[in-house]
Order: sequence, then structure tokens, then C-alpha cells
Amino acid sequence: MAQQEDVFKKVVSHCKEYGFVFPSSEIYDGLGAVYDYGQMGVEMKNNIKQYWWQSMVLLHDNIVGIDSCIFMHPTIWKASGHVDAFNDPLIDNRDSKKRYRADVLIEDQLAKYDEKIEKEVAKAAKRFKDSFNEEQFRTTSPRVLEIAAKRDALHERFAKAMNATDLEELRQIILDEEIVCPISGTRNWTEVRQFNLMFSTEMGSTADGAMKIYLRPETAQGIFVNYLNVQKPGRMKLPDGIAQIGKAFRNEIVARQFIFRMREFEQMEMQFFVKPGTELDWFPKWKETRLKWHKALGFGDDHYRFHDHDKLAHYANAATDIEFLMPFGFKEVEGIHSRTNFDLSQHEKYSGKQIKYFDPELGESYVPYVIETSIGVDRMFLSVMCASYKEEQLENGETRVVLALPPALAPVKLAVLPLVKKDGLPEKAREIVNDLKFHFNCQYDEKDSIGKRYRRQDAIGTPFCVTVDHDTLNDNCVTLRNRDTMQQERVAIDQLNNIIADQVSLTSLLKKLQ
Repeated sequence: MAQQEDVFKKVVSHCKEYGFVFPSSEIYDGLGAVYDYGQMGVEMKNNIKQYWWQSMVLLHDNIVGIDSCIFMHPTIWKASGHVDAFNDPLIDNRDSKKRYRADVLIEDQLAKYDEKIEKEVAKAAKRFKDSFNEEQFRTTSPRVLEIAAKRDALHERFAKAMNATDLEELRQIILDEEIVCPISGTRNWTEVRQFNLMFSTEMGSTADGAMKIYLRPETAQGIFVNYLNVQKPGRMKLPDGIAQIGKAFRNEIVARQFIFRMREFEQMEMQFFVKPGTELDWFPKWKETRLKWHKALGFGDDHYRFHDHDKLAHYANAATDIEFLMPFGFKEVEGIHSRTNFDLSQHEKYSGKQIKYFDPELGESYVPYVIETSIGVDRMFLSVMCASYKEEQLENGETRVVLALPPALAPVKLAVLPLVKKDGLPEKAREIVNDLKFHFNCQYDEKDSIGKRYRRQDAIGTPFCVTVDHDTLNDNCVTLRNRDTMQQERVAIDQLNNIIADQVSLTSLLKKLQ
């Protein structure tokens, strides 16, 4: 685990050094849990968003997109339940004066039991080598069974407390499990309290006439309140979906793990509207579709798992997370929820307006049910960075740091490098960049030795480099280098687009989803 934490620190530092992500307002000592994306980060982030958007809107003829406002009428958040129920259970340690989410402390404790089991399995595998039967060991080892029983008992108690919003029981679990504050190492805990996560501000020109409004804590409500505005002019028929990418804001008290949990973040959400009674048929279909989208990136199927919710929101009848193996364990990247007709019904009730779909086949109107897929852009970005970061030992004894990014997500697709800064080579290299820049993002680089330039491009994840040398001026060929294999081949300049374009385009990724 310590080794994985080192990897995470290296990823965070790499993000800053190479212009991917850095703390916001850094010259003023930063602002807690708010980050800016640099020149490389914004390109990669846009590629992730495009991959998601096109997989939704291009590949499904019954899904369209919208862009709703961050500011919305305050009653929307009353109707959605956010004003009354969008709370986190918080607990303070009196010695360190630090505040924690009680549920996260208990989840971390559950993860520790899982880690203990995995350590026992790893030890046994080392001891028994080829004759080791992992499945048998997990079901018969007294030590593993003992740890698993403790974990399961805690899990059951925790789920029950969360479902009942029993704050006293959450505190009691923390005491009984002897969970200590990571800073002070003590168990001197306060009571657990609820804290609303919404940021509020005022709209209006005078203090008397100002209306209290909220920065949206999710993008979904912008879709629900606009359902008929989109459905009617688009003459959309159920089942149909509305997709949106946008900023959301939560006043996270325990923001941590770099861009994993931030106060200002971006979501990619799609609400899929279906006939009542069919939602649980659609739920597994969307689970499969979304997992396929993640796996198409090629990080390995073992990096993903579903985690079904113990605590369902009161309006949901099914919910699961897609978790990705981060350096700090499996963590949620995307949520898939069957939200029933709760949101649309609430907005009908609070607005006094009908939000119904007229079903021409049945000849009747009803409030559609909803399957939601919701993914955090920043968490997705972090998972891609963590899975791609590699330190490789080369045959000559050197180490190279490489971001093995899926080419379609890489910020720069091709770097064009003149061997020397004279003899007409820079001009020829610029000519290649000017020709190919209409097709994909190219970078020109002439500073330092060719080896250092290769390393720089490896560090930002550029899949291809071409070197322009003296022979290029005679034969119109360049040396094409592959980031992952480091193999080089001589190719004609007029063939570069054909060779590279398909490999670095989003189309190549999207085709895997069909």
C-alpha cells in the first residue's frame, strides 16, 4: 500500500510539472480542494469529455444533449430534496481539531479488513507456490474467515445506521472499532452532526429584494426541469435520453486525494427516460454499456468492479457504482441509478405544471421513469493518469517516465522534431506540422538533444514522434517513433496522416463500443 501511495504522490507531482493540473490561486497559497487544469490537462480533459459525449449522442439516435445554467430557481433544490437532505455526517477530533466524514472513516476501516484478507492470501500464495488453491484458502482458512466475519458484521451495522440516518450509532461504530484520527492518533471524538453541502449566494440588486439561490450540487436537475422543452420540439419517443456536461459545486468538508474530491468539479450525466415498469430491464443494460465504455480504454478489466449500494436513496430502486482501482484502492468513478419517477413528480408538485409524456401507443399520459448514468470528469481524468503513469527500466540502465495514455485521450498526438536547428530542417519540420495540425494536435520541439525531447514527449503521453533529418530533404521520409515500443521506422511524409490519424482518433475508440 505504501508503494502505491508513493505512485500517487508521483502522479500529483507529475501533473504539476508537465502542465496537467495545479492548485488554483497558487501564488496566493491556493484555495482548498480547488484545482486548475493546465495546457496539457485541458486538452486531455476535453478529449475525455468528447469521448463520453460522442459515445452518448453520436452512437444513440435517441439521446440528445443540452447545456443548462448553473444558477437555477431555488425551489428546484427544495423539490429535489437537496435543501433538506443533502447532508454529510461529520465528526471532529478534539485533539487535532480536524473534521472528518463519519461514513468515510468507517468505509476506510472496512477497506482495512479487505487489505488484511488480501495479505493473508498473498502470504499463503508465496508459501504454497504452484500448489496454492486460492478459492479453497479463502473459504477454509480460519484467519481469513475470522477477518471476513468481522468485516461483514461491521458492514451490516454500518449499512443499517446509514439507512436509518442514525448519527449516534455511526459514532458508536467509530468508538467500537477503535478508529483513531490519522493526525493525532487519538479517539477523542465529538458527536456526529449533519452538514449541508450546498453553496449559497444571492441574486438581486438590493439587499431587500435579493433572492437566496444555490450553486448547483449536480447537473441532473437541469435536465429534469427541461424535459418537456427538449422532448416536445425534438418529437422524441420513449425510451429517450438527455445528456449534459457541466460544473457542479459542493462544500466538501473532507476534500482530499487531489482532484478525486473537489469543491468545484465537472460532471457528465445522462438521464434516460423509460416507460414505468421497464426501468429494471434498462438498468442492467446501462450497467453493461457504461462498463464497456471504461474497458475500451485498455487499462485491464481487473481495474474495474461494480459496487452495489447498501443505502439506496429514498427515491431509487437500484443503484451501483463503477469503481476503478486507484493507487489508494477501488474508488467510485461513475454511478448508475434507477431514480424511478421521483424527480419529475417532485417538479410537477412544486411547480404546479404537468411534466408528462403522452404515449401514442397506449393513448395515455404518464410521468416517465429514469435511469441515470453520472460520471465525474475529474475522477475519470485522475483514473486515466494513475493507470497510465509508468516508470520503465531501459536496457541502457536509464529510467524513463512515460504516460501510456490511450492515444485518443493524449493531449498531443504527434511531436515533430528537427534533428538540428539548421540546414533547413526546422523549416521542413514546420511544414509537416502546418499540414497535419488540421487533423490532430501536433507539437514542434527543437530544444535539447533528440533523446531529451523524446523523454519530454513520453512524459506528456505523446503517442508518436517524427524526426526530420538531413536525408528527409532528399527522400521526403522521416523517422516515426512509437511511444510504447520505442521502435522507429522510416516512413514517407505523405503517409503520416494515414498511419497516425486512425490510431489517435476518437473514432477508433468509439468503434470498440458498437
